[in-house]
Amino acid sequence: MRIIEVFHSIQGEGPLSGVRTSFVRTARCNLRCRWCDTTYSFGPGRERSIPELIRTIERHRTRYVCLTGGEPLLQSESVSFVRELGRRGYTVVVETGGSLDISPYVAMPHVVVSLDVKCPSSGMERHNRWSNLCQLRSTDVAKFVIGDRTDYLYARRTLQRRPMAAIPVFQPVYGTPPGRLADWVLQDRLNVRVMLQEHKILWGDVRGK
Repeated sequence: MRIIEVFHSIQGEGPLSGVRTSFVRTARCNLRCRWCDTTYSFGPGRERSIPELIRTIERHRTRYVCLTGGEPLLQSESVSFVRELGRRGYTVVVETGGSLDISPYVAMPHVVVSLDVKCPSSGMERHNRWSNLCQLRSTDVAKFVIGDRTDYLYARRTLQRRPMAAIPVFQPVYGTPPGRLADWVLQDRLNVRVMLQEHKILWGDVRGK
């Protein structure tokens, strides 16, 4: 697998927020979101074998792994890697930009899929793969990263038009007023979770955290 970094930190997003986790960040991404905070992952990374990755993860002494990127679904070995982690008793969060097919991952009970639904401020909303939403389970996450009112209305409309089983999460773009988004959700009585990036609250915008 082409890997940018492997590190040990606190999960900052989604239903496992706050949990000590091993992060495996893959190289390359097929999208270019305007507000992306991991542009360093666009590079080629370096080749690391699945056994090598698992040995590194085992040293962290946690049962939770987050496969992120970049876009991990671009890696042909990702399915085998996630399947092997499941055999070893790990719970795996797979974070994806939402443009590629998630069906191999939702077939695995030890996986939580965290799928981005790209809003207009990302510049990537035309790449949303809408067929993914109906595959998401009640334990998965549909994450809307929201930068402004236009994004919020887009996300609200998506939830109205495309029912899903997943947990809907509204997350403000880092550096925008989080209370503003919370106020909009309260005003509209939306049944969503408003979540911040906990790792950035703890450490700021620091690589490897």
